Amino acid sequence: MQSAAHQITLTIPVIETERLILREPREADFAAMLAFNDSPRAAFVGGGRDRQWVWRGLLANIGHWVLRGFGFFSVDTKDGEFIGRIGMLYHDGWDEPELGWHLFDGYEGQGYAVEAARAARDDYHARITRKSPISYIDPENPRSEAVARRLGATPEREAEVFGKLIRVWRHPAAEALA
Repeated sequence: MQSAAHQITLTIPVIETERLILREPREADFAAMLAFNDSPRAAFVGGGRDRQWVWRGLLANIGHWVLRGFGFFSVDTKDGEFIGRIGMLYHDGWDEPELGWHLFDGYEGQGYAVEAARAARDDYHARITRKSPISYIDPENPRSEAVARRLGATPEREAEVFGKLIRVWRHPAAEALA
């Protein structure tokens, strides 16, 4: 008995901001993702895992786009430097969709996270829902809290994520941003 071939067609938007391009995840991103995983910057996003965990993370991100219609964008500068991953996630066990961000070494402090997160949030509002997303932020990560504040988010409550107490930040709904 032969099985029919199934094809999944996936369209991930490409978003251009003043300095950045938010695009689909690619296999070519893996080396930079692996380096980030091995850096101290990954401490707040589950870093320090093995190579296969990072590989599965890349594949899971692509699958997230297929299942949910949104996910993490790979973020490039207009010069073509891959500088991080930013976007919307809604994992099993999450309270609701989360706007998340992480930049690779050397790219923090330049406003890239805010610029890309704002673009990802606006895309989410335009294509998926106008409801306000959250961000899970470790209270020991003041730099990420600063990004959330610059995006207009405010601390709302605490929640347990992966066995750790995390602060939940609420972003403005689309109407509040208009």
